[in-house]
Amino acid sequence: MDPGVAAFELQYGHWVDEQERHTTELRGALQAQATSELELRMLVETGLANYDHLFRIKSAAACADVFCVMSGLWRSPAERFFLWIGGFRPSEVLNILSPQLEPLSDTQVMAVYSLRQSSAQAEDALSQGMEKLQQTLSESLLATADPFAVPDAYNMGTSSAVVKLKGLVGFVQQADHLRQEKLQNMHKILTTRQAARGLLALGDYFQRLRALSSLWAARPRESAIS
Repeated sequence: MDPGVAAFELQYGHWVDEQERHTTELRGALQAQATSELELRMLVETGLANYDHLFRIKSAAACADVFCVMSGLWRSPAERFFLWIGGFRPSEVLNILSPQLEPLSDTQVMAVYSLRQSSAQAEDALSQGMEKLQQTLSESLLATADPFAVPDAYNMGTSSAVVKLKGLVGFVQQADHLRQEKLQNMHKILTTRQAARGLLALGDYFQRLRALSSLWAARPRESAIS
């Protein structure tokens, strides 16, 4: 395993622990009647900073081994089921969060709708770019395909594909930038209490996915032998 990937998996494990601790703090603060606006704002800023940190360490990991980040093997199985370019799909997260933020003002409803639409458009553009990269890689490999070539010639023929493959790192970083941008934009739309509830709902959602993965792994296995 690449040392950069090993370091990332360790850092991600710490990040999950921190996110779960922060989610617990948010839940307690929102339930308490005496929590001040300043305390909630500090918790919201801490939560956003935690996600910023995740995107930074993912960017470094993608430079070390982009396939590892894309595969999502560092996440739980249920999280991987929803994976999009190495992370969550921003528009889907907005769909999940919106009901947890009500009541929203008319202005907020329109702003959230616009944010969801712009996010979906940006996601489509990135997905199309990924498809184009896949097509380009396939064409690059097939252009030099010779099943009777010696290994050295085969390796030389795939060198151009390796260069093109470096573009995959850019897609991961762009996808994370989109995730980061939408979280920040959502924060600007919402009140402090709504933003706290949104971060709580997001953290709780990921915790539920990890819990689902644990339950799935611990399920009784049916014998293949009748």
